[in-house]
Amino acid sequence: MAGGLRARRRTPTTDYWPGFVDAMATLLLVIIFLLSIFMLAQFFLSQQLSGRDSVLNRLNAQISELTELLALERAGARELEDTISGLQASLSDVESERDNLLGLLDSRAGEADAAGGRAARLESLLDEEKQVSQRALAQVELLNQQIAALRRQIAAANAALEASEAKEAESQAKIASLGRRLNAALVQRVQELSRYRSDFFGRLREILSQRSDIRVVGDRFVFQSEVLFDSGSDQINPAGQDELDKLAAAINELSVQIPDEISWVLRVDGHTDARPLSGTGRFRNNWDLSAARAISVVRYLIDQGVAPDRLVAAGFGEFQPLEEGDSPEVLARNRRIELKLTER
Repeated sequence: MAGGLRARRRTPTTDYWPGFVDAMATLLLVIIFLLSIFMLAQFFLSQQLSGRDSVLNRLNAQISELTELLALERAGARELEDTISGLQASLSDVESERDNLLGLLDSRAGEADAAGGRAARLESLLDEEKQVSQRALAQVELLNQQIAALRRQIAAANAALEASEAKEAESQAKIASLGRRLNAALVQRVQELSRYRSDFFGRLREILSQRSDIRVVGDRFVFQSEVLFDSGSDQINPAGQDELDKLAAAINELSVQIPDEISWVLRVDGHTDARPLSGTGRFRNNWDLSAARAISVVRYLIDQGVAPDRLVAAGFGEFQPLEEGDSPEVLARNRRIELKLTER
């Protein structure tokens, strides 16, 4: 009776392969879209940081220019101060000479007129020196005002630089916080998937514990090819259908328990041994045979009610053996179908 039901299941000739290809293409587009969003976010963040670096560089250049200008102004101020000091020394000399001349006026009446003329000239020279000193003092005052203005500009530039550095530090803190939250979310998803993977493998062990040719290797459940297929064939034999029926029941039971937000798939990997195929079959090489067997398992599981978007088929040919060697036992162990519950 069970054989008749399976025969009726396999009678429809509907080809699920295009639907599977469409599902894989849709999945690829979603991944590309998410990667594009991530790259755009990284690009805009890099642009923002580059803009801040440009502002900092411009502010540093302005500060350097203002510092150089301040140094020049200070040098000019020192030169003017030196000039004023010289003028004041000259003024002191003139005043001293004037005092001497006035003294001579008292002692030398005969030379009064000549001394008076000389005193007048000295008074005129003294007035000129005073005017020069006043102009120099006015220039010093102007330079002091310019220096004060430069100091205010430097203070404003330093304030802008500090504000920019504070904003950059805030952005870096936000980026670090976002990274921590993202890592925590990823760790949580991995832990949840690991728990369901453990439940899944535990359930399969209970179902298939009586079979010595079905075993667990790492994070994969391994069927020897002879359990499911005849030699050189990709058609599942009746004994293999019985085992896959148990597997499909376990997958359907687990899929109800896993939350929808966990993106998981069951990957079906086909492997062959290293012996080349004979040229008379319909498969060109071991790679074709391994892929065809993986696809046959996926199609059978779909027929048993497993959601197509939770299944992935892959063929590896003879290029990922479990063991090296060419003994019959090693070759038999390398011919296998592996099941791995993983993230999409």
